[in-house]
Amino acid sequence: MKRRLVSMCLAVMLVGGLSLTSMHEVKAAENKVIDGSELTHDNESIGYDTKITRGVDLMAGYSKCTKLDKGKIYAGGTTIGAHKVESIQVAVLVERAKEEDTKWSYYDGWQKENLNMNRVTSNRTLYVEGDYYYRVRCTHVANSDMSSSFTNGVYVE
Repeated sequence: MKRRLVSMCLAVMLVGGLSLTSMHEVKAAENKVIDGSELTHDNESIGYDTKITRGVDLMAGYSKCTKLDKGKIYAGGTTIGAHKVESIQVAVLVERAKEEDTKWSYYDGWQKENLNMNRVTSNRTLYVEGDYYYRVRCTHVANSDMSSSFTNGVYVE
């Protein structure tokens, strides 16, 4: 009898947990997605490199977009090498879109290279026009290994 009661309790907990997970997934699916980036009202978004096979020189890379204030964002990216390399680079591209748009449009961009190092970071504080979603997309390069990353869209008033 005790085993049956324990089994029933566990079954109820499992079904309840699955229901909560399903509701969470439905909520996440409500946000619009443009070119792989979800449009959010979060204060910050970080995107990690999408390359599965990194080669011998590139270890990781990430992009970051943070809403600092009304009309002000922090945008940047980092590339990390597996070891010290001849050339390590990050190219940062800031894009924006309105909720009704179907693609991102260019806003700003820059790049940075470090020689004989294992890491490069580049970031800026930008004053931007409000009522847009902004995302950061980066290209990460360590010698001839290359990858990319992008954030979700962060809404700026």
